[in-house]
Amino acid sequence: MSDSPLPRVAIVGAGPSGFYAAEALQKALPGLRIDLFDRLPTPYGLVRGGVAPDHPKIKSVTKVFDRIAGQPGFRFLGHVDVGDDISVDELRAHYHAVILTVGARTDRPLGIPGEHLIGSHAATELVGWYNGHPDYADLTFDLSQPSVAVIGIGNVAMDVTRILAKSPDVLATTDLAAHALAALRESGVRDIHLIARRGVVQAACTTPELRELGELDGVDVIIAPEYLELDDASQAMLEAAEDRTVEKNLAVFREWAERTPTGAPKRIHFHFATSPVALEGERRVEAMVVERNRLESDGRGDVRAVASGERRHLDVGLVFRSVGYRGVPMAGLPFDERRGVIPNHLGRVTDAAGSQAPLAGLYVAGWIKRGPQGVIGTNKACAAETVMQLLADHAAGALRPVPGSAEGIDELLASRGVRVTDWAAWQRLDSVEQGRGAPAGRPREKFVSVEEMLGVIGV
Repeated sequence: MSDSPLPRVAIVGAGPSGFYAAEALQKALPGLRIDLFDRLPTPYGLVRGGVAPDHPKIKSVTKVFDRIAGQPGFRFLGHVDVGDDISVDELRAHYHAVILTVGARTDRPLGIPGEHLIGSHAATELVGWYNGHPDYADLTFDLSQPSVAVIGIGNVAMDVTRILAKSPDVLATTDLAAHALAALRESGVRDIHLIARRGVVQAACTTPELRELGELDGVDVIIAPEYLELDDASQAMLEAAEDRTVEKNLAVFREWAERTPTGAPKRIHFHFATSPVALEGERRVEAMVVERNRLESDGRGDVRAVASGERRHLDVGLVFRSVGYRGVPMAGLPFDERRGVIPNHLGRVTDAAGSQAPLAGLYVAGWIKRGPQGVIGTNKACAAETVMQLLADHAAGALRPVPGSAEGIDELLASRGVRVTDWAAWQRLDSVEQGRGAPAGRPREKFVSVEEMLGVIGV
């Protein structure tokens, strides 16, 4: 390791990737100065604003993050929007290294006619809304619609479907946002159609997430047996699968196909090998046109969906698309438009997609590095890989000297009137939120407005 003084590191994005990057740095260089920035006054990223409220065990990872935040040299600078309040170049003038862990903040569109109609939404909007994320808290969704479509079959689609189908009395014991709980109590949703363009073998959800749908009280899960007749390519994928997720998912689908509907008040319908081709309606969604697909081998061990021309209508009044996410460009940095990530090699930011020419002192981790893949734990290894590159650059003396001081960043933000929140401020807010939820037996009742948060914190 280099004999030079410890570098100062800025991490942009206080979600799992940001904390895991900080942890890897702390283990390698104890006492290292790390400033973790986030545009919200609160930490934890998608653990707070994306993980389903009825999955509290997943949220318990915040205990690990709290320990990381308590290490010497660590600071949290919340309510700082890098790119608006301060630029990446200005961070580079005050820190030897900058790690960007800003995630994938936008959804992929369907690219079909009618996608702009009222009642057509990104699943991320609903997820942010029911989690009380300030960006989405003021949105409204017409839950009076009896029939809803969820497009996609990953874990986010499972979460959205489950929250729409689950009893509000059960959700009332979670940290679901108060406005969402009130709206779900008045919901008229009775039928939820899950649309997957490929087959059961290609379902991207994990088995626990899938299985939960069949365990909901007052809900029938409906899947036609024909969807379980595997084409040759899917059978080959099943046999070649490296883990048992595909096999376990298939067992769940087969069990559901054998169930006799009970006449439950809510129903979840699975439609495989089916693609949406248009949303119809005058001003708002009134129906969705779907097309049956043939599944064929792509010649590389995967399966592609080929349109058959066989179309039908689904009478749905509300649509949530969950077909993938992508990062957004940051001013002054290269961006890979095709993949929706900042171009990089093993976490070192490069000057262009496909290049291995690094931009000194710039790194990425998480979804902005690799795309929207994996679960929360996946980010730990991803962040560790990135930190290894940073440590190698430090050892080689390849990190740039910086003209600015550590204190200079505070002065710069103060001169611009940025109301920065620190870890102690977050702890005050955290305590108040828990106190608000306690009388109703809830883990917390979140503040959903940034101004409200800053008022409670006293910043």
